[in-house]
Amino acid sequence: MKAVPFVKMVASGNDFVVVDHRRKEFKDPSVFARKICARHTGAGADGVLLVEESRKGGFKVRIFNADGSEAEACGNGFRCVARYAKEKMRYPAEFKFESPAGIIRARVKGNVVCVELVEPSDYCSGKQMIVMGHRLHYAFINTGVPHTVIFVEGLSKIDVEGLGRAIRYHEVFAPKGTNVNFVEIRGKRDVEIRTYERGVEGETLACGTGSTAAALTAVLAGYAEAPVRVKTKSGETLTVDFKIKSSRPVQVTLEGKAHFVYEGKVSDEME
Repeated sequence: MKAVPFVKMVASGNDFVVVDHRRKEFKDPSVFARKICARHTGAGADGVLLVEESRKGGFKVRIFNADGSEAEACGNGFRCVARYAKEKMRYPAEFKFESPAGIIRARVKGNVVCVELVEPSDYCSGKQMIVMGHRLHYAFINTGVPHTVIFVEGLSKIDVEGLGRAIRYHEVFAPKGTNVNFVEIRGKRDVEIRTYERGVEGETLACGTGSTAAALTAVLAGYAEAPVRVKTKSGETLTVDFKIKSSRPVQVTLEGKAHFVYEGKVSDEME
């Protein structure tokens, strides 16, 4: 039996298991992710971040959700792996790394991490769909992964689990589905968010790409101005900043704190 080191990290309530996977410790990362992310029989996490060698130099990160599915992007995961690289791999304060969504630029200062995400795509607004007997107006944007944004009043009363699941699997977003964000405008630079995450299949305490999607759509709709402070379910606030060029958001950054929780070793029997 072999023991593989890992680090448990958290960013704004999103928790991750981070593994230096440059030696390819696990033959099937999907199985490992499902087992290690289990709240009662594993370490418990929203996802797994595997640090691997990159052919482009430096390192790349692979992201696995709690259900074992592999994701293209994870804003809070990017912030965690950036701090991990700085503290554990001795990277400088500013560097870039590879992700399935593209190259991510990071800046680390203490426990505050700012990452520049890939340019968003597929933005549309003014859309409608019928869900659970309700006609919902929504916007859509891909911030590395697909996000549906619904602006609401009375955020605390929203049935995020039920309504979020119905939207996530709605035929409009088939076959891949979508993440679902319910957003309430709190001020010209402040919004509050609750997110149903695809892959976790439930509401999470925070979602970095979802917070980014909320800020982008709020500004594009004329409800807010950048930079936007996004209050997450965990109570922590993320800052999303960007510029508008030819009606498109560019140089999109996500900033907030990322923390180490504990270090441990996991048996390869978890695979």
